[in-house]
Amino acid sequence: MKRLVNAVTIALALFIASQCATAQEEKNAAPQAQHWWGHRSFRMPSPNPNLKKLPLISVRGNVFVNAKGDTMLFRGVSVADPDKIDGQGHWTKGLFVKAHGIGARLIRLPVHPVAWRERTPQAYMTLLDSAVAWCADLGMYVIIDWHSIGNIQTDLYQDPNYNTSRSETFNFWRAIARHFQGNNTVPFFELFNEPTLEFNRLGRMSWDEWKQFNEDLIVMIKAYDSQKIPLVAGFDWAYDLTPLHFAPIDAEGIGYVTHPYPQKRSRPWEPKWEVDFGFAADRYPVIATELGFGSRRPGMPDYSDYGPSIINFLEGKGISWLAWVFDPEWGPPLIKSWDTYELTESGQFFRDAMEGKIQKKK
Repeated sequence: MKRLVNAVTIALALFIASQCATAQEEKNAAPQAQHWWGHRSFRMPSPNPNLKKLPLISVRGNVFVNAKGDTMLFRGVSVADPDKIDGQGHWTKGLFVKAHGIGARLIRLPVHPVAWRERTPQAYMTLLDSAVAWCADLGMYVIIDWHSIGNIQTDLYQDPNYNTSRSETFNFWRAIARHFQGNNTVPFFELFNEPTLEFNRLGRMSWDEWKQFNEDLIVMIKAYDSQKIPLVAGFDWAYDLTPLHFAPIDAEGIGYVTHPYPQKRSRPWEPKWEVDFGFAADRYPVIATELGFGSRRPGMPDYSDYGPSIINFLEGKGISWLAWVFDPEWGPPLIKSWDTYELTESGQFFRDAMEGKIQKKK
């Protein structure tokens, strides 16, 4: 009987010990609960040896300059939203190698609010990190663009893809400014892609209200990184900069944006471009972050002379520019397919323009 009791006792002790060990193993294997007071999003990235791989770009008067003080006139392209490209399996360094191959030295990354939310900010940041690393390797600079279209004052937007809010916009730029602090590859933050009232269908917003919104954003961004260059767009889908005559943005070290598509004005374009945005380049740095044209189709206007006209005008004014868009599906497309990266008609034109092969008008 004594032996039986001892055996039972030993077996019970072993069973209890095994259960404790199993429970401990399960505890160790299980993810630890994250309490609200321990949660920290958007931590500063780990030390990055490539932060200073490219020379710092800054503002001096009405031009962008590098660390040596040389004036920089940027030529480049916008890609499509990184989330869209990644979802199609083409978010690779090869995409940027192809853009570099046609002469691009500045890449614009348009981040749609819907994509930022659905992928989640933390996951989206990995897409941006990869692009910035690839561009640093290739010697290309980056614009990060908050790609909304609409009226931030009334919270009305052109399409659901562009829906955002003041709060989301501030939080986006707070995350971006913190994350890319000190990274020379990303000198430019395009604060809001295309502000528009859409002929008052999106309500009203005064220039003073738009000015205040941008100034508040810039103060926040500069608190994280005083060397970043915020880019501010004009009204009329980022075309019209005439309010700068009487009320420029009250901030140092910034630039302005225009999107001079051919349909914005009738011919002759050049005098109207000068009135609408060209004058601004005499006092401030300006970038045409979108321009482009498609192949002529029946019933569509003939814009065959637009390309040489706009490139001659922009470069004559010292205005940097980016062609829209290095993608086969969004338009006007610069490439015909992901398989070949064959250039469209406009892609061929902008390749020649980036290589300085466009004949100057007399």
